Amino acid sequence: MLRFAGLVMPSSKPFYLRVAGIGKRFGDTVALKDVSLSVNQGELVCFLGPSGCGKTTLLRVIAGLEPQDAGRIERGGRDISFLPAARRDFGIVFQSYALFPNLTVADNVSYGLSRRRLGRAGIAAKVEELLEMVGLSGIGERYPAQLSGGQQQRVALARALAPAPGLLLLDEPLSALDARVRGRLRQQIKALQRRLGVTTIMVTHDQEEALTLADRIAVMNHGMIEQVGTPLEIYRRPVSRFVADFVGVMNVLDATATGGMVHIGTRALRLLDDIAPTGPVHLCIRPEDVVVRGVGAATANAVPVRIETLEFTGPFFRAILRLDGGEAPLVADLSINDVSDLALAAGQAVTVALPPDRLRLYPREA
Repeated sequence: MLRFAGLVMPSSKPFYLRVAGIGKRFGDTVALKDVSLSVNQGELVCFLGPSGCGKTTLLRVIAGLEPQDAGRIERGGRDISFLPAARRDFGIVFQSYALFPNLTVADNVSYGLSRRRLGRAGIAAKVEELLEMVGLSGIGERYPAQLSGGQQQRVALARALAPAPGLLLLDEPLSALDARVRGRLRQQIKALQRRLGVTTIMVTHDQEEALTLADRIAVMNHGMIEQVGTPLEIYRRPVSRFVADFVGVMNVLDATATGGMVHIGTRALRLLDDIAPTGPVHLCIRPEDVVVRGVGAATANAVPVRIETLEFTGPFFRAILRLDGGEAPLVADLSINDVSDLALAAGQAVTVALPPDRLRLYPREA
């Protein structure tokens, strides 16, 4: 067991949670379809996807707040599929914080400790310890209405951690906060989760949140998991057109693939290898992977383009490029140095390269 100043967290094990073949319907609507996933002990996994994809329903099924129609849930090898929520050993933080407005911060945090038989002094010491842990030491006598949104969310986090749960569930906990507070609290949550080693599942529709926080991401769509992987795997090697388009910014061009080459109109581009779909495809490349510096006639996949617009974003310039004969525009993120050194401007004709190792192909209907 891992102890820190009176709180006890679970010891390290190969995996903490496993769901297999989970299905859930609401009337005629399929919310979850044959969902399977394992979460390792101490891991932070993000369920990422658009609204209505089933991510919150899956979280509620895991918590026991929503019964599944099919499938099995295991915790440490034990079947908890039909165990009541109160016996599933989890703490949960909701988007709405769900603090009791008529209770002080200290009473909100201690709410889950009332059955622990710690005594008044023991509970008070643990509450102060938890508040210090989330950076809110000394505000125990305030009420939720006297706190900012970010402070309320940290109180909700402290309350969820108070019983030292084996599993921490976060349901879009940062979506109601402004961008600056959200970024700061995101760092604090990650540092705290690493420090405690508590197994955590977080639901979010914010890709930046998932990429910066998660050990692994489960990308969901239409009640199914499309891909599970590390943030780098999800970003660099998306397995489907949906994942490629949903996570980050992606150029998606209609093309035709054959024999290790892909054709956009009359222009042929070389692929890294010939293990690729043939026929009609979506050709995908990230804007930051479009190369503008040092491109010559011998450069692989060098293509002439015209700069339609050049927009300064702060960290980089976002360029809208038009390929010769291409119907769809190509978005490129160019460094400030590249734009300055090459004297790039809207209306200018330039040659860019689309590196073979950065191209992704996905089948499309003809």
